[in-house]
Amino acid sequence: MIEQEPDVEAPASRKRADARRNEATLLDAAAAAFVASGVDVPVREIAQRAGVGIGTIYRHFPTRADLIVAVYRHQVEACAAAGPALLASSPSPHTALAQWIHLFVDFLVTKHGLAAALQSDDAAFETLHAWFLDTLVPVGAQLLDAAAAAGEIPPGQDALELMYGIGNLCIGVERNPRYDARHMVDLVIAGLRVQE
Repeated sequence: MIEQEPDVEAPASRKRADARRNEATLLDAAAAAFVASGVDVPVREIAQRAGVGIGTIYRHFPTRADLIVAVYRHQVEACAAAGPALLASSPSPHTALAQWIHLFVDFLVTKHGLAAALQSDDAAFETLHAWFLDTLVPVGAQLLDAAAAAGEIPPGQDALELMYGIGNLCIGVERNPRYDARHMVDLVIAGLRVQE
């Protein structure tokens, strides 16, 4: 009779999955705190939202810059992952594109203070903009290409150009409560559609 070795892979794998979930919960809590109070929100408020101790946050993210970068990356990765998922589940590529653009707008207009922090001299922030573009532009291009292939938008639309345009429409939202960037973005989305 051959003795089987105990399955050590499953508990380790489960622990890694739990750790990833816990970190995602912490990052979601930090993002919500940043939206509510800006990036200078006290760490104890983030810990309270996440249901963890302050030490847990510092163990994962030794500096505020580390936490800001992690939140930013987490949100960009979620936006990137949403593109293919929306394309697979939406009734049309144009609908998927519109929904993804709205997620992109939500990311842009709710990052209170992240833009200023990301433009600081902190070395942790230096490569993020290029990574942001490298991560999201291909997703935008995939959605635009699918909508063009379906005949819903004119072919040859440039994802980077569209994303810069959307970003520019979102400037000033924090300073002017009467300005509705989402309304302006809806006009752009409608304008992309091929007129019959």
